[in-house]
Amino acid sequence: MLEAVIFVVFPFCMLFAAISDMLSMTIANRVPVLLVVTFAIVAPLTGMDWAAFGLHFAAGALVLAVTFGLFALGGMGGGDAKLLAATAVWMGLNVNLIGYLVTSTFIGGLLTVAILVYRKSPLSTLTGHSRFLRHFADDNVGVPYAVALGLGGLITFPDSPLMVWALERLASG
Repeated sequence: MLEAVIFVVFPFCMLFAAISDMLSMTIANRVPVLLVVTFAIVAPLTGMDWAAFGLHFAAGALVLAVTFGLFALGGMGGGDAKLLAATAVWMGLNVNLIGYLVTSTFIGGLLTVAILVYRKSPLSTLTGHSRFLRHFADDNVGVPYAVALGLGGLITFPDSPLMVWALERLASG
């Protein structure tokens, strides 16, 4: 049962945030809250020691401090900042967090360039009325960065501590 929670909650939240950001340019507060609360309940049940547990929350606090600064400077949306911090809690203060941040940044850069090219192309005029593409085509809105954060999270999630624990449990039993 615990493995199922790990397999479902994180990927669902990443996909929900990405799709929500594409459709509305917002990420509901319930997504990062669900991520943090689920981690807080599940991690101790996996046998994670309290020091490691604390480091996971330290990762979230550190990422939130940096992203809040970026938000205050206008360089990032508030929902993106909260999603990044909540995802950092799942990744922990380790190399997996760096992998997540680098992967998401790379995907975000590609996404941004692709959206800028799309916005200047005649294709945006033809397809920009689509519910899924309207924000990609609109020069007056930013980039729905949760798409990059969600993909980065899904790519790096298999190496996260809880996922490694769940996969080892399945392999042994």
